[in-house]
This record gives sequence, C-alpha cells and structure tokens, in this order.
Amino acid sequence: MRFELFIAARYLRAKRRQAVIGVITAISVLGVAAGVASLIIALAITNGMRRDLQERLVGSTAHITLMRVAGDGIRDWQLLLSRLRTMPHVTAAAPGLWEQVLVSRGARSNGALIKGIVPADERTVSDLLKTMVSGSADALEPLARIDTTTLSIPPIVIGKDMADSLGVQVGDTVQVISPQGEMTPFGLVPRYQRYTVTGIFRSGFYQYDSAYAFTRLADAQRLFSEPDLISVISFKVDDLYQAEKIGKQLEQQAGAGFQTTSWMEQNIELFRALKLEQIVSFIVLTLIVFVAALNILIALTMMVMEKTRDIAVLMSFGVRAEQIRRIFLFQGLLISVIGTVLGLIVGYGMSWLGGHYRFIHLDASVYSIDYLPFAPTITDAILVTAVSLGVSLIATLYPSASAAKVLPAEALRYE
Repeated sequence: MRFELFIAARYLRAKRRQAVIGVITAISVLGVAAGVASLIIALAITNGMRRDLQERLVGSTAHITLMRVAGDGIRDWQLLLSRLRTMPHVTAAAPGLWEQVLVSRGARSNGALIKGIVPADERTVSDLLKTMVSGSADALEPLARIDTTTLSIPPIVIGKDMADSLGVQVGDTVQVISPQGEMTPFGLVPRYQRYTVTGIFRSGFYQYDSAYAFTRLADAQRLFSEPDLISVISFKVDDLYQAEKIGKQLEQQAGAGFQTTSWMEQNIELFRALKLEQIVSFIVLTLIVFVAALNILIALTMMVMEKTRDIAVLMSFGVRAEQIRRIFLFQGLLISVIGTVLGLIVGYGMSWLGGHYRFIHLDASVYSIDYLPFAPTITDAILVTAVSLGVSLIATLYPSASAAKVLPAEALRYE
C-alpha cells in the first residue's frame, strides 16, 4: 500500500478527540450509500418500465401497419398481401379489419376496437391470441363451429378487463353494435350482431385487455357490410429497430395511396415520457449525493483542523505538500468508495427483490402494466459510480489544499 493511502486509511480507523467528526464521517458514508442506492433503484424502475412496455407493445402489435391514406379500405388485398409478404426483411404478414364498436351485455357496455382476423396469420404478427386465460381462440378458425345450438352466432375473443367490465365469461353472449348502420326511412339505424364469447385473453397491457376484441374476418366483413375488404395489413420484420425504414420500402412496393406506421411512431410519446422521467429522476436523486459530498467536505475540514499537529510532524520529517494533499484526497475517496459499494449492494439487492417477487402492484388502468418492473444494468452502475466518485472528489479539493498549506513551524510553536 502506498504511503498516502496507508495514512488516509489509518486516519479513518483512528479514534478521534472530537466524536462529532466520526459521526459526520458515518453520516457521509450513509449519505453516499443512500444516494447511490436511490439512483440505482430509480434507473432500474425506469429501465424496467421501458423494457416491459416495449416487450408487450412489440409482442402484442405488429411492427409495421399498412393502410390506405384515403378511401374505405384495401380491396383485392389477397394479391397485395401475397406480394408484400415476400419483401426483404418481412417475416410475417396478416390482414385485418379494424372498426370501433360498442359491446354490451344487459345494462353494461364497453367501447371496443374489434378486429376481424385470419387466426393463423394473426398469430404470426401478434401474441395476443397466445395469452388466453379462459377458453381458446380455436373457434375463430374459418371452419370452426361452436356447438349445434349456437351455429348462427359467431364467436368473439375479448380482453380480460373488458370481460370483467361486462361481467361475462366464456360461453356468454354479448351484443356488438356497429355505428356503420343501415339507412332506413327513419334515418340511420345502427347494426346489431350477437356474438358468443369463446375466449378471454390477458396480455397484462391495460390498453389491449380493456378495449380489444377479435372475431373472424368474414364475420367482421358481414357486420360492417364490407365483403372482401380489409382496413390494414400488419407485418413483422426481422429487425424491429429498422421498422420505419422497412415501412418506407413497403409503401413504395404497395404503390400510391398507401401509408405505413411503425410501432415506434405509434408509441413515440410514451417512450419520450419515459426518457424524460429517467433524466429528471437522475438529476433529482443526484442531489442526495451532493448533500453527502457536503458532509465529506465538513468531515475532512474538521479532520484537517484536528490533525494539524500530525500534519506538521509529517512535513517536518520530509513529507511533501503534494503527499499531504493526496492523503486527504484518498481519505475522501475512501469514504465515497465505501458508501458507493454499500449503495450498489443495497440498490441492486432491492432491485432484484422487486423484479423477482413483483411485490409492488400498480393500477393497470393508469400505468398500463399491473406491477412495478425493475431492470438494473451494468451501465447504470458505471454511470452512478462515476457521478458519486466525481462529486466526492470535488468535495475533497478544498480540505486537502488546506492541509497542504499547513506551516510546520506555526503548528508546532506551542507544542
């Protein structure tokens, strides 16, 4: 161990004539530990929210959606679908007919976004049909039948939160009301259709579980009186971060009048908000480290005053001023290192417990997910450690400079 570090460590372990210095030193260590732990936990939560939301969004929706800029939808879609699914980087494609409807049962009703699908194709671009908690989506297959008593009632699959809102279970019948009604002598009359709930899915993402419903494409086309028409073609690609670029290529291949949107464009506000939250949390919680650094400044200043005679003796033995400065620099860094290590242990320990046991629950209707996720990263540890040590190093500059200016003759004059 080099001389300066040895003396710094010895000063930290030595008993003090003034107990308050030891108390301030302990507070400094705890302050650094609290700041580092808070930063690690806050960054882990933000990373976890971003990761979980992105995974659920990407898993539950297509990477790219193609639709017409104007008009009532995409006609002759079979040829277009066959041509586009062979494009480079496209791994899957599925047709769909989206429409806003009202789903009701008795006195209860719920707004919904119903999608007519071909299940075999839909499963390749979305995982919602793979998250069934009750029943199944097999009834949505083109040749599927429910039973002999309900042959005339088409099947529907809805989200768990929608099912709870309506109070329905698998096997119950709901009524779907389409705003695209029929014109009669009495005006526009909404179109009604009864559906049998054959499955309930739960993605854990409130936006989907409370508002999405699936039925067969042919049944949706009959409901909206749009035979052989779809509204969107959904795509999965091999690189989701290149979705915008691949979408432009699909637009060119589809021809004039088509437009694509990517999963990033559809959720850009959400990810911007998460990024801003991460920056603000980092700035606010860094103030805790600054407070701990002030404690380090006070502790070292008082220690220099206490050790003035020792400093003078060392300098009279030939210790240079630069070495005295490094002694107190190392002492401040030792306090910071101990606090940082403790903070990292506590921060990562709490993050692991929170991520493993998921004991902090959230209101899914507000936060989109039903638990608080944690995702600590090595990058966060490096960043937080650099900030903690850097701030603590700045706090040691004044006390160490003061120690180096001690004059041995003046300090030992009355000894």
